[in-house]
Amino acid sequence: MSFFGVGNPFSTPVGQKIEQATDGSLPSENWALNMEICDIVNSSTDGPKDAIKAIRKRLTQSAGKNYTVVMYTLTVLETCVKNCGKSFHVLACNKEFISELVKLIGPKNDPPTVVQEKVLSLIQCWADAFQNQPDLQGVVQIYTELRTKGVEFPMTDLDAMAPIFTPQRVCICYGPSDKLGSIHNARSL
Repeated sequence: MSFFGVGNPFSTPVGQKIEQATDGSLPSENWALNMEICDIVNSSTDGPKDAIKAIRKRLTQSAGKNYTVVMYTLTVLETCVKNCGKSFHVLACNKEFISELVKLIGPKNDPPTVVQEKVLSLIQCWADAFQNQPDLQGVVQIYTELRTKGVEFPMTDLDAMAPIFTPQRVCICYGPSDKLGSIHNARSL
C-alpha cells in the first residue's frame, strides 16, 4: 500500500490551494498562493502529507497532457522544499515520491526538455542539499542510480541557487533598558 493513500487530495485546505496555484489557465506562477501553501504546510500536522498527496496527484493527472500544469506544480513543490520543514522534506525526498518524478520525465510521457531539466535539476539539488541527512536518503539513492545509468543532469550552479535551509529570523528589539537593543530569535517572541 502506498503512503499516498486514497481519496481526493484536493478536498483538504492545502490541496485546494495547490489545485488553484497549478491551474493551467494562470498567466504565470502565483507566488502569493505558493507562499500561502507553505504557510499551511508549516502550520498543520497533516499539511506536509496532504500537500505531497495533492502535488503527486496533480503531476500524475497532467503528465503527458498539460505541461503548464506540470511546471506550475513543480514550482509549488520546489517552493515547499525551500520553505517548509523537515516533515515535508522527508516526504518529498522519499524514494517512492522521487521515483514518481522520474516516471514523469520518462519516454511514455514525452515531456518537453524544460520539464525534463526541471525534474533533474530538483533531484540533483536536493541530493546535494540532503546528502548528509540519513532520513532524506531516498533522493540521494535515486540521483546516484540515475547517474550510474548515464543520465546527464543539466548544468546547475548549486552555489548560486537559493538555499533550502533558510536561516531563522532574527529581530532586534528595543526595550526600556536596552540602549543598543538585543537580538532575539523571532520564534521566541
